[in-house]
Amino acid sequence: MSADSPDPPSRPSRAGRDLRAAIGVGVVLGAAIILSLLMVRFVFIGIVAAAVAVSTVELASALKRGAGIRISLIPVLVGGQAMIWLSWHFGLPGILVAFAITVLACLAWRFRDGVDGYVRDVTASVFTASYVPLFAAFAAMLVRPEDGAFRALSFMIGVVASDTGGYAFGVLFGKHPMAPKVSPKKSWEGFGGSMLVGIVAGILSVTLMLDGQWWQGALFGAALVCSATLGDLMESLIKRDLGIKDMGNLLPGHGGLMDRMDSLLPSAVVAWLMLFWLIPT
Repeated sequence: MSADSPDPPSRPSRAGRDLRAAIGVGVVLGAAIILSLLMVRFVFIGIVAAAVAVSTVELASALKRGAGIRISLIPVLVGGQAMIWLSWHFGLPGILVAFAITVLACLAWRFRDGVDGYVRDVTASVFTASYVPLFAAFAAMLVRPEDGAFRALSFMIGVVASDTGGYAFGVLFGKHPMAPKVSPKKSWEGFGGSMLVGIVAGILSVTLMLDGQWWQGALFGAALVCSATLGDLMESLIKRDLGIKDMGNLLPGHGGLMDRMDSLLPSAVVAWLMLFWLIPT
């Protein structure tokens, strides 16, 4: 190839995405999260809040262009921020009060658009408020205790390990589709890889960072693998129902930010519940 020849275009991996771009974006996002946790835990709340705002807008846009559904965006955005920030000072009660007020605001906000589609739009608004900020608030709550940085890191490591193990084993060994009508590229071999890598990551995280027992780490890792896999399948169902490929195009190699939040959102709830039960503060 001559010096003047253009660089060959990026090709997607066997999993269907630009692997180099995806890795680059993942490293940058991961570094920002790790630095926030190790330096000032409160900054992590800001990162979660920003991710929630962007993801909410992406999901609202996807619902509108895919099915003509109009959510009450302003109440969901404002209420979502309230859920995240109140979690730091008031924990679970603050989140639940903010969520209840958000639902009431969505019901009232939609009045101005009349009768047609009221139930549909309000239901989608409540779904969005639940799926994005309510779930994400549990990730914010992870950093409240003194060892909160390590709790949040354990959660992030567990989800990343699940995704990485599933991706690697699925590409190398995947032959038996797990849910062909929902996500044709997801295989049982990939799920086995997720479980193997996720459990190992859970054991290492819980024992080394949270002074827990190996079996607690194994349970924690396995639970995160299940929740991350379900989260991935749930978003695949949403996108297929709406007839779209990605929620957005903000992140090269990933799609929208919401496309990276799919496994994190339900896993945040599971991580908080599991650590609250296994390693209470």
